[in-house]
Amino acid sequence: MNYEIQEDGKFKFISTGQGEPLMLLHGLFGALSNFADLINHFSKNYQVIVPILPLLELDLLHTSVGGLQKFVQRFIEHRNYNNIHLMGNSLGGHVALVHVLKNPERIKTLTLTGSSGLFENGMGDTYPKRGDKDYIRKKTELTFYDPAMATDELVNEVFEITNNRLKVIKIIALAKSAIRNNLGEELKDIKQPTCLIWGNNDAITPPFVGKEFHNLIPNSELHFIDKCGHAPMMEVPEEFNSILSAFLEKQKIPAATF
Repeated sequence: MNYEIQEDGKFKFISTGQGEPLMLLHGLFGALSNFADLINHFSKNYQVIVPILPLLELDLLHTSVGGLQKFVQRFIEHRNYNNIHLMGNSLGGHVALVHVLKNPERIKTLTLTGSSGLFENGMGDTYPKRGDKDYIRKKTELTFYDPAMATDELVNEVFEITNNRLKVIKIIALAKSAIRNNLGEELKDIKQPTCLIWGNNDAITPPFVGKEFHNLIPNSELHFIDKCGHAPMMEVPEEFNSILSAFLEKQKIPAATF
């Protein structure tokens, strides 16, 4: 995937295709490569936008779910996007949820996959001594049903981040912010049609989390994918894209008028 990273003011992002905006928010250890198959598939019919979230660039005070949500809000307003289909994975789903609750007017639909916001198993309460690559590999493998998905390249990316003391402090700050920011009481207020796509073998946000989101978000539908972990759009892209395509197509059907 060799999409050009665009810059507009303080924002860096990918934008490709034409149509209604489909905005993708990555997770804590996410990267643009996580969405490669999704971007290729949906850019035929949508303007696919992937803002690069400043997970480790914000000052420590704003290194939180709320700080990331404000960044997304500024990005959307700066670019003047409307009728957005907003999708988030893991921490990105949590940011999407907070955004929809605070700024619903520009959001047409919401899609969550492996989202935090209710419950999540993180990397652990403590990090090992920096330099423990075997630990990082095992933790990265837990993201997937198939541990082979944790390629050397992916493990090296995570290892590089966790080998920097300041970055580790910010990762822990984000993880703690996600745990504190429980949205259970607020999810009933989401009005947008919502698609929940969950891996049946997700060890980080297990299947019961998807079921609880479905119970609490009024206009939601829930899909489980077998032999799939915390990042369905990476591990089973064809099935993920098929589910999301069908959901988005349903939103094009005009509501009945009486």
